[in-house]
Amino acid sequence: MSNSYAQPILRTTDLSEGLRIVERLLEIADTSELDVDFEALVSSAQYLPALVEMLPDAEWWAEGDGGSWGRVDDPAAHRLVRLRSWANPPEVVESFLKAVGDSPATVRWDFTGWPEAPEVGLGEGGSRGAFVTLCVHARDLDLEEPAADHSVFVHVKEIEAERAPWLASQVGLRVIGDLVMAPY
Repeated sequence: MSNSYAQPILRTTDLSEGLRIVERLLEIADTSELDVDFEALVSSAQYLPALVEMLPDAEWWAEGDGGSWGRVDDPAAHRLVRLRSWANPPEVVESFLKAVGDSPATVRWDFTGWPEAPEVGLGEGGSRGAFVTLCVHARDLDLEEPAADHSVFVHVKEIEAERAPWLASQVGLRVIGDLVMAPY
């Protein structure tokens, strides 16, 4: 399995604007198969219980205090917890965003493929590289750069890098940063 490459197309302090752009991108994508992946970096005990309850099968580990993995002990006992959950139904996005509070987090929509982009010489894109990620309170996909704003990234195959600016233009935007290898 290879990684996708992602490029930011929007930064905004308005979370609803970020979600609207994601919706517009999903409208042009083949979403016959659609699910979402979540990741959060939680440092507040205030948010952790709701996230653990909402995502009972999520993987989690402590960061910066010994790196406990999985469910060997109580995640609330750690200062900083990274939580990941894959293949969730899209209907839980809003609940996740409420539960995560002001913690840095990502929501990644995984779907069947991108449409044909004849203006840049590309046919339909398959599922590898067919993602949109909303970074909440973070500027990067790894959640290493906390921010007061939110970013939307489009993912593409590296050999189809020209699809990212094309996708941005389909929703009235342009790329605003470099194409980077996406995690997982």
